[in-house]
Amino acid sequence: MDEALLRSLTPGVLALLVRRGADFAAAEDAVQEALVEALRVWPADPPRDAKGWLVTVAWRKFLDQTRADAARRRREDLVLQEPAPGPMPGADDTLRLYFLCAHPSLTSSSAIALTLRAVGGLTTRQIAQAYLVPEATMAQRISRAKRTLAGVRFDQPGDVATVLRVLYLVFNEGYSGDVDLAAEAIRLTRQLAAAIDHPEVAGLLALMLLHHARRAARTAPDGSLVPLAEQDRGRWDTGLIAEGVSILQAALVRDRLGEFQAQAAIAALHADAPRAEETDWVQIVEWYDELVRLTDSPIVR
Repeated sequence: MDEALLRSLTPGVLALLVRRGADFAAAEDAVQEALVEALRVWPADPPRDAKGWLVTVAWRKFLDQTRADAARRRREDLVLQEPAPGPMPGADDTLRLYFLCAHPSLTSSSAIALTLRAVGGLTTRQIAQAYLVPEATMAQRISRAKRTLAGVRFDQPGDVATVLRVLYLVFNEGYSGDVDLAAEAIRLTRQLAAAIDHPEVAGLLALMLLHHARRAARTAPDGSLVPLAEQDRGRWDTGLIAEGVSILQAALVRDRLGEFQAQAAIAALHADAPRAEETDWVQIVEWYDELVRLTDSPIVR
């Protein structure tokens, strides 16, 4: 069973149900039921069109839920007839889902949990383990977030900055439980970068890759943190560094500087130094000056 495939398809299926008229909470429940059904059926009878199969089953689950719930009968005019099969939109709906999960009415913790569940395809248990909280606590958090989004129009414009903040918060949680949140944040940011042409999205992806490249050298065998100047640079992932620098350079030439691009530029200068003593501190200070101008952050100052 290809769980990675299921996770990659989940946001597009969920977004499509919401576009068809389902509210977010009901659509998310229906998609989860379809995923359970896929886990049961696919090993013996894999579909030729995985996404189409999930959409069909999830839509039918949604119809069943709607017809069974008297409080939702006012929606029956929208869902009595299943739409005809056709091409399955992907990137656009997924992008809208990012914005919905990072809605300004949600707290940061709720937005993170909902993004990991709806866009990342993680289970409630996996998210709870990653944040070291009981599963019931995380389930309540996700349920509250879905209730908050009830009635929110799916076509409302989203805020890219809010989405990026959520993804950066996920990345900074790092690793705990059986879910590597840093790797998950990189995967989701790659997905976002493929869906939207925005230099700050590229800047955040570059920043994540450059930081993640130093991960193996960041901790000692006893688990203590190793300062940047004392890290074994031979353990840095040069492939991730090269990719991060390439993405950053392509973003910077567009001359639409943002704080994630500036942070990535600082990380790139550290990554470029063969030894700590060779770090280009003059350029780093100049980039911090740019960050002060962009954020006016006392921490940056």
